[in-house]
Amino acid sequence: MKYSISRISAELGIDRVSCPDYEVSLLLTDSRSLTYPSESLFFALRTSNNDGHRYIEELYGKGVRNFVVEMVPDSLKDAADVNFLVVDDVKSALQTIACRHRDRFDVPVIGITGSRGKTTIKEWLYQLLQSDCRIVRSPRSFNSQIGVPLSVWEMNDDIDLGIFEAGISMPGEMQSLQRMIKPTIGILTNVGSEHAEGFESMLEKCREKAG
Repeated sequence: MKYSISRISAELGIDRVSCPDYEVSLLLTDSRSLTYPSESLFFALRTSNNDGHRYIEELYGKGVRNFVVEMVPDSLKDAADVNFLVVDDVKSALQTIACRHRDRFDVPVIGITGSRGKTTIKEWLYQLLQSDCRIVRSPRSFNSQIGVPLSVWEMNDDIDLGIFEAGISMPGEMQSLQRMIKPTIGILTNVGSEHAEGFESMLEKCREKAG
């Protein structure tokens, strides 16, 4: 699905953009995954290991013209053919856009969480139901704070059902995933010791997953 950059900027609380008529259909968080530059909206995510702002000039050179950033590179501040949507937190902006996109659809959505087996259950359900309905599902194991918005973005007007994974490693993460997935059916596979380092106890982890 395509969105005008002016609509996306409005959803992020940004009043004006340089090129409001540009349209995007792809959310890009990894510069190596670039396929259609003119339709991509790049999110310059900061992580513990990297900073997406480092790749803006390279992507601009390859034809990308829409970026969500926390700062504009000095070398492109005077560029007139590019949109920089400047926000306080790029990851939060990515999740906000995913939430707004999810709100467009009134179809059943299955949310799957648990310490193990999320991807297996998702694929089982897909194999069982694909002959009866048109399904969009998380690609591979896209179940993180960044993977879930990319999964939800795949929803479109042709689907009958969504199946998405939700994985957490710290308190508070399930709430943000729930806002994006908005499941009508929830599946909890199990709760084990995996990714437990961020929780004070198994009880806290169970409560977080129960959402």
